[in-house]
Amino acid sequence: MESGKQVVGDFFQAVNERRVADFGRYLAADVVDHNKIIHGEADEPGAAFDGFRQQLDAFGEFTVVPRQLVAEGDTVVARVVATGTHTGHHPRMPEPTGRSFEVEQIWIFTVRAGRIAEIRAVSDRLGMFLQLGWDWPTAG
Repeated sequence: MESGKQVVGDFFQAVNERRVADFGRYLAADVVDHNKIIHGEADEPGAAFDGFRQQLDAFGEFTVVPRQLVAEGDTVVARVVATGTHTGHHPRMPEPTGRSFEVEQIWIFTVRAGRIAEIRAVSDRLGMFLQLGWDWPTAG
């Protein structure tokens, strides 16, 4: 269990340090992100790599700080606080607002063979959108 927590903790550190080239050390090549980090992200194994890159490009200041990690078997649950400032292009809001956000999130990881194989997350997206000044998406 500790090794799964270590992988997740190290992954968050790589995200926070913007070490995109190191993501392959923590994410399986065919990682499946059930959360859809970015609107329009391809629905295929491994698409999370590009989703995380786009997120980092959109938010000049971006951190995901684990407040709690709980592991059972190959599952690691992380309660985190995510913060960021919208300074770059984002598919949901192409023009940067320059505004910041801080929201709590719950991430559920499946760790297999020392790498993150699946990601699920629950986030306060309404709070994030309100803080950033983004319009709420409508069904279309």
